[in-house]
Amino acid sequence: MKLNIFVTGGAGYVGSVLIPELIENGYNVKCLDRFFFGKEFLKSEKFVNKLELIQDDIRWFNSSILKNVDVVLDLAALSNDPVGELNPEKTFEINHLGRSRVAQLCKENGVKKYVLASSASIYGQQNDVADENSNVNPLTAYSKANRKAEEDILKLNDDGFTSCALRFSSIYGISPRMRFDLAVNSMVLDLFQNGKITIYGKSNKRPFVHIKDAIQAYLKIILAPKEKIGGEIFNVGSNKQNFTIYDLANKVKNSINQDSELITQDTPDNRSYFASFEKIQKTLGFKTNYTVEQASLEIFNALKNGTLNHDLKTITVKWYNHILENDELNNSLKINGKLL
Repeated sequence: MKLNIFVTGGAGYVGSVLIPELIENGYNVKCLDRFFFGKEFLKSEKFVNKLELIQDDIRWFNSSILKNVDVVLDLAALSNDPVGELNPEKTFEINHLGRSRVAQLCKENGVKKYVLASSASIYGQQNDVADENSNVNPLTAYSKANRKAEEDILKLNDDGFTSCALRFSSIYGISPRMRFDLAVNSMVLDLFQNGKITIYGKSNKRPFVHIKDAIQAYLKIILAPKEKIGGEIFNVGSNKQNFTIYDLANKVKNSINQDSELITQDTPDNRSYFASFEKIQKTLGFKTNYTVEQASLEIFNALKNGTLNHDLKTITVKWYNHILENDELNNSLKINGKLL
C-alpha cells in the first residue's frame, strides 16, 4: 500500500527537492505551504494525481487535512538564524508553536509518524564534537525555537505515535527554490560575481550536507521502524564534512578557480561546532554521497550558463521582510486551505 505523505513547507529550498523524490519513490504527497516564492516547479504533469498543493499556514490550517495521512514531514519554518533575528517573536510563533501544533494535531488525528526538521545550529558553541547526547547551546531565536519544538514533539512519542527530529547540518546544493544565503551556495555566488570569496569568521566550525543527501535522510526515516526512531534525535551529515569556514572556502575556490582570492572579515556570529553522525549511520545505515566540491562546480556552471537565477540572493531578505511585515494581515484573512 502506498504511504500518504504530508509535507509542510514543501515549496521551500529543501521541500522542492524532496517532493519530486517522494513521488518518484511511489508516495502520494500533500504539500502545505504559503507559496510566497511560487509553486510553478511543483505543477509538473508528472505530479498529476500524485501531489496535492494546499495554500495554508501551519499555525491555523484545519486538521481535516490530516485525514488518511500516514507520515508528516514538518519543514515549515522561518529558515535560518539571520532570518530568525528579524523578528524573534514571530520566529517562536512559527518555528516553535506552529510546529508543536502540527505534531499535536498529527497525534490527535491518527497520523502514525511525525518528523521535525530541526538544525545542528542548536549546538551553538562546542569545544568537543557534538553528538545527540551533548548539552545544547542555542544562541539565536531560530535555534532556541528549534530546541523548544524538539522538546514538545518528542514528548508526544508513545506506543501509538512516533515522533522524531532530524538535526540537519548546513545544507548546500542546487534547488528549484534556490537559496544563496547558505554558506556554500553564497561562496560560489560570490566567486561567480566578484572573482573572490569573502569569508566571515574564518575559524568558526560547521558541519555540512548536500541537499540530495538530506533528502535520503528523509527517505530512510520514512521507512524506519518505530523501535529505531521513536522519541529520537538524529544529526544529519557526515563526519568528513565538518569544516572551518576558511577550509570550506578553500574547497569551494579550488573546485572552481584556484587562483581566486580569499578575503577574511570578522563576524558577530559566534556559532562554532562540529557534529558526530555515527548515530544515524549505525541506526539507519545513512551515508552521504555528495561533496562540497561537486556542488560548488555544479552551482557555478549553472550560474555561468544562466540556468540558475542569482537575483534570489536579494529576494530572500526582501521577501522575508515582506512576509513578517504583512503577517498580521495574512493571519486575519486566514487562507483556509485553498487548493491550487
